[in-house]
Amino acid sequence: MVKKVHRRGTPADPLHGLFAVGPGGRVVEHEPDSELRDTEQISLQEEGGIEGFLQREVLPYGPDAWVDPESVKIGYEISFYFYKPQPMRTLEEIQADIMQLERETEGLMHDILGMGGVGGGEAHCHG
Repeated sequence: MVKKVHRRGTPADPLHGLFAVGPGGRVVEHEPDSELRDTEQISLQEEGGIEGFLQREVLPYGPDAWVDPESVKIGYEISFYFYKPQPMRTLEEIQADIMQLERETEGLMHDILGMGGVGGGEAHCHG
């Protein structure tokens, strides 16, 4: 649906919805079709800006797509993360956990370190 027919001499700008039509090259502006509307988040550092993105990423798939300049919003998206620290365990709780692990492993640490128990003791070499 045609939104506006522009005066003669108005330059066509298909990337912004101004299309030359007919033998006289009159420029018309179409009403946007809300069922065909899409929104993109484009980096401010995008090579060629919005127009470059449109030409590379959109027009090959929708050659009559255009940008409504009034709908463009420029800004940054900032993500916030709120960290809620968990309370630290007391030294007594940590010590109790270590002692429980030691009981569960039946003195394995003593054996590994050679501090007695099964497999511990002195080694003698004879020559």
